[in-house]
Amino acid sequence: MPVARTPENNVRPIIRGFLLVSLPRPQTVQGMRYNSFDVDAILSVPLTDPGEKQHFSPNPSPALFTWDYLSSRENLAKLYEKAKTGQWNSSEVLPWHLDVDMDKVARQDREILGEGFDPSYYRGTVVEHWQDKEWQEFAVHSRKWILSQFLHGEQGALLCTSKIVETVPWYDAKMYASTQVMDEARHVEVFAKYLGDKLGGGYPVNPHLRILLDDVLLDSRWDLTYLGMQIMVEGLALAAFGYLRQSTSEPLLKDLLKYVMSDEARHVAFGVLSLREAYEGMSDAEMKDRQEFAYDASIRMRDRFIQQEVWERMGVRSRDIVPLTFRDPTRKVFQQMLFAKIVPNCKKLGLLDRNDAWLRHRFEEMGVIDFEHMPSGDQDYSSLQAV
Repeated sequence: MPVARTPENNVRPIIRGFLLVSLPRPQTVQGMRYNSFDVDAILSVPLTDPGEKQHFSPNPSPALFTWDYLSSRENLAKLYEKAKTGQWNSSEVLPWHLDVDMDKVARQDREILGEGFDPSYYRGTVVEHWQDKEWQEFAVHSRKWILSQFLHGEQGALLCTSKIVETVPWYDAKMYASTQVMDEARHVEVFAKYLGDKLGGGYPVNPHLRILLDDVLLDSRWDLTYLGMQIMVEGLALAAFGYLRQSTSEPLLKDLLKYVMSDEARHVAFGVLSLREAYEGMSDAEMKDRQEFAYDASIRMRDRFIQQEVWERMGVRSRDIVPLTFRDPTRKVFQQMLFAKIVPNCKKLGLLDRNDAWLRHRFEEMGVIDFEHMPSGDQDYSSLQAV
């Protein structure tokens, strides 16, 4: 199995200030990919078996007790107070009585947004000959697919936040993270109920998302759990939720996403506030490790939105269509938009420009660096506070 993110000494120090020891670096499920548009690498990852009911992800992280119960981080303490008052019960606040006609919703959304693809880029494939029937079916399955990946990502967040409670050394962070565990459980509940009760089921976890979640859980360093989940996965989710909420005409989903987004905004702010402190004073070698982790996570998250499972279901070979989606400007705009929260948060944490701007150059190659001037998670939290 290939080893990723391996600086010269192949050891990783626990964050300074508590138990500074060196441990072997963890192996990752897939090696790091420096060519972000390597189609062969993307398609080499097998799709998840639809019959798979459970997935085991090893978690080597030790649990850390702290006997200092004094609150010493004011920003995190305030976030904890907001989280306590921001709890909501989906059974009470969401209009579950509404019927969802997915065929009608997909058609209305298509009338507003179009197909989301430029047909001229797919000449010579079966997609060139698609009529309204095929595009309508694709739209329905795309919605089921994207909501399914939201669901699987929320379960990943549930496990990762539970891990943060165990491993973070700060009392205030443990207290806040405990509220996020409840938030994530609620998100799993609502997406599972929407998919099961309203759409008749969904799709398996995308393999690129599964690999990313495995990598985050496999690394025992608590700050990498923060970076992978609070900054990368939650940051992308917040952007994707906002886009879908603005674009859909379905009232139940609009309300569901409004409530979920109010929680996610806190989660991203939690990551930014915590990691800013953790990353102060880190060496260049330590920061390079985090830069590479962030880039690898970015590639995984972009690749999960290629929708291989939907294309295959529609009778289109992924190998025929994936290279074309990378050139389609309509798809590029959507995929780049997903990084609207990630890039400014990485900048706020000092990750963009350390080590000769290594991560900045990677984001330039991906075409997302222009988002660096957008508000970071701690800046825009006030506009998305708990309802």
